Amino acid sequence: MRRSGPWLGALLLAVTLTACDVQNISELEEGVSTEADVRERFGAPEAVWDGEDGAQVYEYNRQPAGYQNYQITIGADGKMTALRQVLTPRNFADVVPGMPMEAVRRMLGKPMKITTFDLKRETHYDWRYHDGPNDSDSRIFTAVFDSDFRVVSTGSVSDPALNRN
Repeated sequence: MRRSGPWLGALLLAVTLTACDVQNISELEEGVSTEADVRERFGAPEAVWDGEDGAQVYEYNRQPAGYQNYQITIGADGKMTALRQVLTPRNFADVVPGMPMEAVRRMLGKPMKITTFDLKRETHYDWRYHDGPNDSDSRIFTAVFDSDFRVVSTGSVSDPALNRN
């Protein structure tokens, strides 16, 4: 008998979150929905960032089980002005050497995993994402930071969780 392991539970949670997110997103409209509407559908944000012109950016993290990190911008007037999924190859391309850790964190949201390598004096941030429409397109994006908390390198690999037996 094959054991399903803890990853099966994480997969089921990810599917459930994705289904709920699709429903919640469909009920929100830019320029119409309010901060209260966003909080009613998504709950309390993981983090709140100051945006431009008095706006606030709410982070809704779906890591480690999910494949999305949403950022929802609430304008100074209290209306939602943007809702976007930030874990995309286009955003990953904007993570460049020398970039501060805090800027990467703010751009991509909370990582799935943080690993510190004391001897190498590096910290790795990992995010799980889909690079296509199928679950088989699951990948891990990694940003490597030096001891000054600046990006040294980045990379993306197939999600090793898909290869477990």
